Amino acid sequence: MPTAPSPFPYALTGAHTTLGPVLTMDAWAKVARVPDRRHPGNVLDGSFITRLLGVEGKSWGPDQFATPETVAATARTALASAGRTASDITAVVVVTCNPYQTLLDQDAFALMRMLDIPDHVLPLQLGAGCAGLARAAALVAQLATERALVIAYSVPSRISCDDDGALLPTYRNNTVHPFGKNMWASPALFSDAASAMVLERDEEIDGLVLYSRDSQSFGTEPGVEDPLIHFLGGGTQHPAGAPGAAEMACFGMNAREIGRYYSGGMMLNHQALEAARPGYLDDVHRVYTHQANPALVEEFLQATGLTHEQAPSNVRQLGNTVSPSTLALLHADQAAGNLTHGDRAYFSVVGSGPERGAFITPVRIPHPQPPTTSA
Repeated sequence: MPTAPSPFPYALTGAHTTLGPVLTMDAWAKVARVPDRRHPGNVLDGSFITRLLGVEGKSWGPDQFATPETVAATARTALASAGRTASDITAVVVVTCNPYQTLLDQDAFALMRMLDIPDHVLPLQLGAGCAGLARAAALVAQLATERALVIAYSVPSRISCDDDGALLPTYRNNTVHPFGKNMWASPALFSDAASAMVLERDEEIDGLVLYSRDSQSFGTEPGVEDPLIHFLGGGTQHPAGAPGAAEMACFGMNAREIGRYYSGGMMLNHQALEAARPGYLDDVHRVYTHQANPALVEEFLQATGLTHEQAPSNVRQLGNTVSPSTLALLHADQAAGNLTHGDRAYFSVVGSGPERGAFITPVRIPHPQPPTTSA
């Protein structure tokens, strides 16, 4: 059975995004020092990396994101944009693939403590990648909670580089991880960001939400088994301190499967929404797609006939900011005056797991906040 959308009676009433300083790929490459296997002893320059990945710049703030306070500050600003306080929140969902602490959901506990969220609100932490925002929205809908705060962040700079900005050995020269040969591409593509949004329940809203893991079937094809992003170390299979565990505790990309799943998954999201609500793209003001890489984003826009004005992109300038990518697009639109109160937005994302999802919601942010700027 194809996955079908469900009702999503929620408005997006608050949002904020924090980015790190934006570096050119050439500036990043000079510091990261990616080994050039074609010419041993040399390093790749930014133009070569851009030709390979399509990314011209990166949001990169290892000092800015050194502690979760930057993430908490992002959530506070999202609450302020909604005109809400911590006591108004009835559910908190934390979404990250780069937790500051890896066990016992301590990131969620710490952030809720920093935000003064009441103690009766239980912590919900999702270890999720690029599709985490859709899983969070689907979870909020199933909870039927009144007012949810969703916090999403990814900080690859903190786990892939040393204090001087050079790639750690496990990302420079990894011969243990099954995707170790091209491990450097993960920190080159992925970027730092934190986002937060407030979702408020309103039974009059006719929004939709879709979520699928695609493990039983993938459209008309068999289910997908590959997780797309392979991070194999640190758990009981490869415990910390065991031989090879550090090399396995790195983000390795299965590029072939990522391309296949993104293209197929984004189209399945679109087809499911079109079946449930024919002509739905004419009923939304903005389309925010996951920013996997420039080529895949462009391919989806061409397949659906979407224009760059309808569906803006930031991956070429910022890199892949994982779950915050679509909220960063919304925040930029808001700051530029491209969204007005009540405009409907469509979010469509796919990611590791694998998982994918989409949701349609009106944007009703009463107190928009300017972007957080970085030096």
